[in-house]
Amino acid sequence: MKIENLRCEKERNRAKVAATVRWEDCDRPVQELYFETDEGFANDLSCNPHAFILACAIPAMHYGEERILLDAEICPELRDGLIIAMGWFHHWFGLDFKPVRIEARIRASMPTPRTPERAGFFFSGGIDSLATLRVNRLNFPSEHPWSIKDGLLVYGLELDEPEAFEHVLHSLSVLAREVGITLVPIYTNVYLDYRQEDASRNFSFWKYKFQAAALAAVAHVFARRLTIVSIAATFDIPNFTTNGHLRAFGSHPLIDHNYSSSDLMVRHEGVALSRFDKVKLVADWDVVLKNLRVCNKYKRYQSGRLNCGKCEKCIRTMLSLLAMGVLDKTRAFPHHDVSEEIVRKTVSIPGQYVEACYKDLIAPLTERGRLDLVDAIEDSIANYHQSQWKAKWRQRIVDPVAQFDEKYFHNCLRKLNNLLRA
Repeated sequence: MKIENLRCEKERNRAKVAATVRWEDCDRPVQELYFETDEGFANDLSCNPHAFILACAIPAMHYGEERILLDAEICPELRDGLIIAMGWFHHWFGLDFKPVRIEARIRASMPTPRTPERAGFFFSGGIDSLATLRVNRLNFPSEHPWSIKDGLLVYGLELDEPEAFEHVLHSLSVLAREVGITLVPIYTNVYLDYRQEDASRNFSFWKYKFQAAALAAVAHVFARRLTIVSIAATFDIPNFTTNGHLRAFGSHPLIDHNYSSSDLMVRHEGVALSRFDKVKLVADWDVVLKNLRVCNKYKRYQSGRLNCGKCEKCIRTMLSLLAMGVLDKTRAFPHHDVSEEIVRKTVSIPGQYVEACYKDLIAPLTERGRLDLVDAIEDSIANYHQSQWKAKWRQRIVDPVAQFDEKYFHNCLRKLNNLLRA
């Protein structure tokens, strides 16, 4: 892969930095990779080679490139960190996911003049990000260099529809003013070129490999403004392990800090807190409680209504707020109660982390006398364990048969089964 033609541009009322990405070992078209922001932040945007190498390294691994060639200087801290991060992904995902060679000159000196200390975070409006802000406000006085001053809101990662993004931008602009931070909107195609094909695989590339690198790339184009950026943890410590082994994930306490350079520190925040711990932090912060955005169903967004109140993630959050006794104090959801019927209809537990979230709700909901909801949650957990047990035994039976079929019958049994089921 070659990263070429790094450049600064201006389009209408936005400032833009861009580069041309040419694939060498796989059949993918040339990409014009870009990051944009509103003209009010134009002086903070830089054509930073760190952003482009971070945006390209993990995709290059994923699609089987041998190298990344960048005709620019990069920080040795970032170069070494990328090598470590790629090593972890190679360990997690096996021999086919090989680290790429980094071919770029090493920067010999620190950037001058140095950017004054300033901290930011990725500001989605969700529980993870708002808990990160809350902990920061509780731990760092406003004059401390690690006190968060900026919230980065990115179009092109989770959100890729302009109208939905405008709804979020309006809502979070109001919240940003109330909590005393500057909202910085960023527009990028760092993930859009992979999004459609990744969607067919349930966004596994984003979830398990790319998310922190993409976020760090966005942060590095603002290294003229920021010296520290925080990425909110999704999981807590117990949920970063599965059967005693570290869970692979695209944003991880072992990964994220490796995307730092000598001019920008990347922090993975909140790994010691469970989801319910984070809800507790948010629940007593009135202005934040009223402006939550947890729903991923962004095609349903409306002005003034960013949570559908019907999806599993909305229901899980509403149950948490109900367990805290504050669901009726927020305008973020269309309803101020949760019924047993909707829990049974909506809650299908996909994995260990979500199971842990629901387990944390049983005791506080019991204390509030909501045994109807407790029964529904416990039944959902039981169904999850039953499905796991079935999947485990199916794997033990089906996999050896499939291997035998492949080795001795050249997949004839599988083809016959498919023919009979057609």
